[in-house]
Amino acid sequence: MIEVAGLGKTVDNGGEPLTILQDISFSVMPGETVAIVGASGSGKSTLLGLLAGLDSPTAGDVRLDDVSLSALDEDQRAKLRGRLLGFVFQSFQLLPSLNALENVMLPLELAGFSRSTAAASEWLERVGLGHRLKHYPKHLSGGEQQRVALARAFAPNPQLVLADEPTGNLDAATGQQVIDLMFDLNAKQGTTLLLVTHDEAIAARCGRVLRIQSGRLAG
Repeated sequence: MIEVAGLGKTVDNGGEPLTILQDISFSVMPGETVAIVGASGSGKSTLLGLLAGLDSPTAGDVRLDDVSLSALDEDQRAKLRGRLLGFVFQSFQLLPSLNALENVMLPLELAGFSRSTAAASEWLERVGLGHRLKHYPKHLSGGEQQRVALARAFAPNPQLVLADEPTGNLDAATGQQVIDLMFDLNAKQGTTLLLVTHDEAIAARCGRVLRIQSGRLAG
């Protein structure tokens, strides 16, 4: 599902090059659950952005579903993301002008689903928010917003879900509920899951853990 070869990322830091990632290589098989852990500033979120094609590396390549991201232009990468990927963000990233149902419907409609309203409703029921369909993000708690985000990520039946610190803005109890739900949905859908987290307990629930130290894979 994911093949990473010699991946590197260097940026200009006031006229001096700053290496964020260096010589990262690994692969993820379909259906695997993999955690990426590391200290703040180690390059975890940068790596996730490169894997999604949201940023471009300065060295190496990423292949998703045997497609090289470096061979695609921005529009083609966006189409690939729409076909393959679901996203769960620390800050939820719900559109404030859309209610819960509309937020989940959006990726379904972009993917051409013919029953987007019914499918979105069913997914919100699955995450325990069937009674909140018409509520806007500002009227939902953090845990409820992340449940909407989970429904949005899984609703289009993606082959791969990328999650970036999904409990980072939640209290411990709510975060535990969200993580339990995410792993349950992932298992039932048979999705490949790549999870960035600083929480060792969450990482331990994944089938494999990749550790980044100073921009390199450790071990």
